[in-house]
Amino acid sequence: MHIKELEMHKLAAVIISSIAAFAAAPASAQDLSAGENSFKKCLPCHAVGEGAKNKVGPVLNGLVGRKSGTIEGYNYSDANKNSGITWDEASFKEYIRDPRARIPNTKMIFPGIKNEKEATDLWAYMAQFDAEGKKK
Repeated sequence: MHIKELEMHKLAAVIISSIAAFAAAPASAQDLSAGENSFKKCLPCHAVGEGAKNKVGPVLNGLVGRKSGTIEGYNYSDANKNSGITWDEASFKEYIRDPRARIPNTKMIFPGIKNEKEATDLWAYMAQFDAEGKKK
């Protein structure tokens, strides 16, 4: 093999391993700005952040690790209180895709977010708020 051919093979190996590493990376990085924009769909009924109050739906501060149906002062449906959900990214994304399918008889009337990337970004945005509404 000539030196030029050897260099080309080495370069090809570097490119292939770089592509493989990129392909193994998570399919979609979380975009907080896109998540905040998506949260506008939630604003008519929900609030997050410091000073957030229950609306038609409960405050969504401190969602990570919280059991469904437990925000003080909000009148949840029995279906929501008894759903057995503890919120994390996977349970949220399953729920937000079709809330009424995940918790039949919930009071939440929302068509859902079917787009995986949008749901991931929305979760990232909401997950940054602790129970007091401060960004982590």
